[in-house]
This record gives sequence, C-alpha cells and structure tokens, in this order.
Amino acid sequence: MLEFRIVKGDATSPQAKGPKIIAHVSNDRGGWGKGFVPALSKRWPEPERAFRRWHRERAGNDFGLGATQLVQVQPDLWVANMVGQHGLKEGSGGPPVRYEAIGKCLETVAAHALELGASVHMPRIGCGLSGGKWERIEPMVVASLCERDIPTTVYDFG
Repeated sequence: MLEFRIVKGDATSPQAKGPKIIAHVSNDRGGWGKGFVPALSKRWPEPERAFRRWHRERAGNDFGLGATQLVQVQPDLWVANMVGQHGLKEGSGGPPVRYEAIGKCLETVAAHALELGASVHMPRIGCGLSGGKWERIEPMVVASLCERDIPTTVYDFG
C-alpha cells in the first residue's frame, strides 16, 4: 500500500510528476459556484463547462449520485467531477453528503488512475459544503485508492 499524504497546499496545483487526477465532489442539482469549484474554474474552464453540459443532458447520460466525469485539462492532468452530494444545503434530511455515492465515485476514479498510471489529488472531499465527516471519508479514500497502490494526496488549503 502506498503512502497516503495530507499536506498544506492547493489541490488545483498538484505536487507530483507524471499523470495526475484532481478529484472533487459536486452536487446532483447541477450547481457549480461554491466550495472548491471556483478555484477549478479559475484555472480551467473545461471542468465547469463539461459538468454543466453533463447535467443539462442528464436525461441521456449517466449523470446522478455516484457518477464520475473525467475531464482532461492538460496533457497529463484530469479533473474528476464526482457526484456525491444530494442537493445544495443541509435540511431536515441532514447534510447533503452521500457517502455511498462518494464511495462509488472513488472506485471509478481508481479505475481511471490505474488505466492512466496517475496519482490522485483532492481537497478533503465531501467535508465542506457537503457536510460530511472526514473520519468516514478517509477510510474510503484509503480503501479505494491507496490499497490499490495509487499515490494519493489530500490538500488542506492555507
């Protein structure tokens, strides 16, 4: 099993050589504009455009909880738009995070990473606006990625 690193830094600027995937959690309502995604959009327009198109055309594709869209932004860099949040705000049903969906997304990201020979980079997915607990998500990250020898780095901004 490869080392799982948590570092201070910017997940939109992954610190590694070779192919890289930046993974993040998005919602199932097609919203894009808060949390980690503004930083992505500031660097590359492609992930937001692709996500909005994917949502708009959802009647004819796999968009929904647990789905992952891989968007290439540089020759050796991809962004994984992972749908792991139901809705946009916490309500009577609790926080919008959907752990099962995030787990499914991580499995898809792992398959892509193995195919591409890529390392995976992310903020603490599912823990910001999604309202999830890192204590529940970290073991999923380790099981899906690290136990498959996929180098994985989590970035804490600041």
